[in-house]
Amino acid sequence: MIYRSLLRPLLFRLSPETAHELALSSLSFFLGATPIRKVVAARQRGWPLGPLERCGLEFANPIGLAAGFDKNGTAAQGLSALGFGFIEVGTVTSEPQSGN
Repeated sequence: MIYRSLLRPLLFRLSPETAHELALSSLSFFLGATPIRKVVAARQRGWPLGPLERCGLEFANPIGLAAGFDKNGTAAQGLSALGFGFIEVGTVTSEPQSGN
């Protein structure tokens, strides 16, 4: 309810890059605190899809966060608490572009 009535309208008034940076900063701030990160991580256990092994690598589950979301690695520690099987930190582009 709060997202739809308050947060979403505010975020959609921002430029995409500003909204992205705000979201990333918020995740980094809140999930950067060890007690909060531990509570959030504990709630992410027991994915129904289970672990996955590919090319000799084991992943907790097949759901990952692609390159580009955390371009500078500022929220990697906090993002790890959200239950992703893997996280690609940084960005992948063939040419420099705005936001990267």
